[in-house]
Amino acid sequence: MIAELDRRGYALWSSRLDENERGELGRLFTDWPDKRPGQRIDPRRAADLGGVQRLIGALEPIIGLGVRPVRALLFDKQDSANWALPWHQDRTIGVAERRHVTGFGPWTIKQGRLHVAPPIALLERMMTVRFHLDAVDRDNAPLLVVPGSHARGLIAEDAIDDVVRELGQTTCLAEEGTVWLYRTLVLHGSARAAPGRHRRVLQIDLCAGDLPGGLRWSAALGDAAG
Repeated sequence: MIAELDRRGYALWSSRLDENERGELGRLFTDWPDKRPGQRIDPRRAADLGGVQRLIGALEPIIGLGVRPVRALLFDKQDSANWALPWHQDRTIGVAERRHVTGFGPWTIKQGRLHVAPPIALLERMMTVRFHLDAVDRDNAPLLVVPGSHARGLIAEDAIDDVVRELGQTTCLAEEGTVWLYRTLVLHGSARAAPGRHRRVLQIDLCAGDLPGGLRWSAALGDAAG
């Protein structure tokens, strides 16, 4: 798995969520607000899930001791909240407060939450994981990724289309309980889902260690889309 992640930037976890783990994940989506595409949850809440704990146990030798979720998002792409996501890299992190630390910047506010672009070395250490509650075929907005794009560093926006044409794209289909892992810097996107479908996903960003200079990862709640 680690060889695939290093070479392609994405890999399928050889295990899947079992029935109990899927039930635990499903309860996070209870009483989902109408027309909400996604919402942030406290990463510590995600860390308590059995499936997340089992995955972290498998990844700790790869990412490092103390690896944990530093961001957690729930998505439910459905008729009342359907969207397309253009090609992009995840290049910012959520932090609790603003501090001047060399290499961190520029600063932005996203959905009322403070974000900052960290040094690329930090992004290269991070991993993004998507836990699929629903089956995802080609009509149910599968995530699209560009193999090897994580190794290109920070890709200028006007160069993204050229990189996609050069490297191609992969469609990440899923069954119930499928778990996909991605290097956080990989180029990715998705289309709108077909009518009448649900695409419920828990997405977490993993990192080992604390931020430098007194910066703290944000555990704030709020809306999200992805």
